[in-house]
Amino acid sequence: MTLNNIFQFLVPKDKKFFPLFEQAAANLVVLAETLHEAVNAPTNEREDYFRKIEELEVTIEEITHKTHLELSKNFITPFDREDIHALIKAIDNVADYMHGAASRMRLYQVEKITKSIRKLTEINLEACLLINEGIKELKDLNNTKLIKDTCKKINKLESKADAVFDKAVSDIFENETDVKNIIKYKEVLSALESASDKCKSVSNVMEQISVKHS
Repeated sequence: MTLNNIFQFLVPKDKKFFPLFEQAAANLVVLAETLHEAVNAPTNEREDYFRKIEELEVTIEEITHKTHLELSKNFITPFDREDIHALIKAIDNVADYMHGAASRMRLYQVEKITKSIRKLTEINLEACLLINEGIKELKDLNNTKLIKDTCKKINKLESKADAVFDKAVSDIFENETDVKNIIKYKEVLSALESASDKCKSVSNVMEQISVKHS
């Protein structure tokens, strides 16, 4: 038994931080689902989805704030304090960029949703589902291999999102003549691609935690 394992055995089970991580991850999945549903909905039905995304982003921000408060009040934590901060912040960043994509679609009144936008929301949803799975596995750290495998899948999705983004931007500049539309679509696509980058950041933190405790 390693020193880390001995320490974990002696420390009481965490009842503060993991419920917050799990709440944040669960809300992140709902946000990603709602965004994917929004881009597949008719134009006149998207407003309800956008409002829900806004509410979910605020909820995740509140969970992030609660986590930071718990860090300031609790000496004993389930793993390193900087890892707790990095994990909740990374989840919050994913929510921020997905919310940013929805806000741009709403603000710029983007009516025609391209296949690339739909594909990126699908990729981000898949990555958020994996984040949710990884967070659950972090609770006990009994299966670090599963966490690492989950992280590898998220990283592959991020590479896939990069390829979709590059192709989409290339197509815009090649086929779109309206400068306003070029700006609109590029900003939406950039926010979605950044969300996938932030999913990779979450996976990096989860993997770092699992390595420390393996």
